[in-house]
Amino acid sequence: MEPAMTGWSPEEPDDAFFRRRKPAMLVTIALVIIASLGAFQFRNGISPFAVKPFGTFLSRTLPTAEPSASAFGTSGGVLLRFAMPGQDIEYPLDVHGDPTALRYEWVRLGETIGSEPARVLLGANVRAPVKAGFYRLALVRDDQHRIVDGLTLAVLVPFREKEGGKLNGYRIGTYLAEKIAGNQDPPEGFLEITEHDVDLPISKHLRVGDFLSHDDQQTWPRYAAVSPRLLDKLELVIAEITRWHGSETPLSLAFDVHSGFRAPAHNGRIARAARDSQHQYGDAADVIMDANGDGRYTALDSRLVGLAVEIVELKHPELVGGLGIYTSGHSRTTYVHIDARGTRARWRG
Repeated sequence: MEPAMTGWSPEEPDDAFFRRRKPAMLVTIALVIIASLGAFQFRNGISPFAVKPFGTFLSRTLPTAEPSASAFGTSGGVLLRFAMPGQDIEYPLDVHGDPTALRYEWVRLGETIGSEPARVLLGANVRAPVKAGFYRLALVRDDQHRIVDGLTLAVLVPFREKEGGKLNGYRIGTYLAEKIAGNQDPPEGFLEITEHDVDLPISKHLRVGDFLSHDDQQTWPRYAAVSPRLLDKLELVIAEITRWHGSETPLSLAFDVHSGFRAPAHNGRIARAARDSQHQYGDAADVIMDANGDGRYTALDSRLVGLAVEIVELKHPELVGGLGIYTSGHSRTTYVHIDARGTRARWRG
């Protein structure tokens, strides 16, 4: 019978055998100790990554994050969140990584440094900056910070800052409710827009400049009221029309805003405009769209857009509002008025 292979021969001195095995034994002992520590920590409900030195390395890694799907409205296409200065709002995030000791700060568009001291991030509720403007959220840990892309916060200028008919020198005019009690309340606040903000995406298919009042004022900043409900409704209408084409690839149909926000001072100078038009509240848009994809804007396109509005309101009654189809030649082109006033209204022009 052959002797068992033990790695040791009778001719080899005992001390030489143990000298040769010593490094392997040390490694084995170290592994046993580490495994024992791990078992002890898990048995006591403590993650090994919360104990130094493991936790020190991982906790310094700033997690990635993006806005949750619910942050983009019912349509999934609204890219702007609105807040009053210093208001506590919901800003849902999907955070990938260790959220321990995570803070947040607001970085104004065009800048790289936070506008205010960082605050502790405890969940979806955050506090808006105290100054009006457009901001991005940044995650902060120690000396690291990372901008969260995809969603912009718009801090509004409160309506109460309007003095007479002007806001910081920009002519707004007077709302009917300021003269006659019982009418629709004025907007809570206005976007403060500089020449650098005009091309900022406000939704998937719209930009800030689409809602500027088409008056003769050239000074900056300028101001506009915009309703997030209207943005949601417009994106749902576009999605509905796109769905009709049944394309497996994303379809881009020409879309333009003929008129968005109209300040009361400007609205009063427009022929045939309603005295208390929803445009003054940022709750309406006159749009043109090549709904059938033939490369032209025709009365048929406007009727198709009107049909899409009816379908959207059936699916989303909380977005009910006005629908006016203009195909009679009073305008240079056919267009559709869409608003989200909260009550149903229909007309043709």
